[in-house]
Amino acid sequence: MAPPNTSATIQQPTGYHLLYIHIHVSIPIPIPNSTNPHHKMAAILNRLSKSYTTVTKHTFKISGSFRCMSNVPENTVYGGPKPQNPDQRVTLTTLRTKHRKGEAITMVTAYDYPSAVHLDSAGIDIALVGDSASMVVHGHDTTLPITLEEMLVHCRAVARGAKRPLLVGDLAFGTYESSSQQAVDTAVRVLKEGGMDAIKLEGGAPSRISAAKHIVESGIAVMGHVGLTPQAISVLGGFRPQGRNVLSAVKVVETALALQEAGCFSVVLECVPAPVAAAATSVLQIPTIGIGAGPFCSGQVLVYHDLLGMMQHPHHAKVTPKFCKQFAQIGEGINKALSEYKQEVENRSFPGVAYSPYKINPAEVEGFSKELQKMGLDKAAAAAAEAADKFETGKKI
Repeated sequence: MAPPNTSATIQQPTGYHLLYIHIHVSIPIPIPNSTNPHHKMAAILNRLSKSYTTVTKHTFKISGSFRCMSNVPENTVYGGPKPQNPDQRVTLTTLRTKHRKGEAITMVTAYDYPSAVHLDSAGIDIALVGDSASMVVHGHDTTLPITLEEMLVHCRAVARGAKRPLLVGDLAFGTYESSSQQAVDTAVRVLKEGGMDAIKLEGGAPSRISAAKHIVESGIAVMGHVGLTPQAISVLGGFRPQGRNVLSAVKVVETALALQEAGCFSVVLECVPAPVAAAATSVLQIPTIGIGAGPFCSGQVLVYHDLLGMMQHPHHAKVTPKFCKQFAQIGEGINKALSEYKQEVENRSFPGVAYSPYKINPAEVEGFSKELQKMGLDKAAAAAAEAADKFETGKKI
């Protein structure tokens, strides 16, 4: 008699050690208790082959292959990127809805994968890959030195880590001022190569307004930036607040309106008096994001390192603005941890037995020592034997 039409499909779907078995005949297959997925797979295939032979009286060997996923839980910071859920992604529609309801919008800068994952976990609305990386990551005194290529590296890292926030990338100084075509070309690279959802550009000069308009017309969302524009410190005479007299205050509002007219979906107001920011926010139909601009904006943004109190270095103290509230003192914790690490390495209490998890049994150590002696490496043999004895007896290293 010919064997029944029997087949087995073993599939490993995306997930954590999940195994699906579809069998067209009813054969009970006990699942082994081994935690090693390779052993488990081999045992299942072997038992399936034996069961098939018992049921059909035909000898049959089943083989298969599978891909084992990482044993790091997927919900950890370094568990790897997760599939995007369109229902949870922050989009321009999300921001418009929050703005219409009067709900505050949150934005924080991010420059690498870990910071992006933290923003994602905290539910921040917008992750801004800011050219402030020039100062807080690369150690420059201004935002001017950072290049487009460097910005793209930061953008890609953030895009891998932040799956919920809207991703906005700054256009670096010198990459969009020459012409509207240059601005469009740079913006395209930020989206295509950097993985961003939108770009941000500074300033309200006619050429910048034109650049914003052309970028929007090319199909790329643009966030404007008025008030203190750090890329223009050469003209402004340093990092100086704006809008502190009538002419300057009117210019802030006029520039914000011009950027709205150009098609910007939002405008950052930096270092302007609260009444000026309130006036701009009330007249605009798009959200304003304040930074050192008081509480009357549609939302707020701070630099990641600043709000966490990440760095205690004199350079960072020099470039940390007055308006920044430090919501934590992470820098102090980092310094303390590094000092403790240095001390434990120097007094040889780290790593110790507890953090040396890879073992070799005594018989193998003895054989290893003999082989070293044959090679004329008596000192190495003695060191191996002594280390094994200390680990075995728990003696101080």
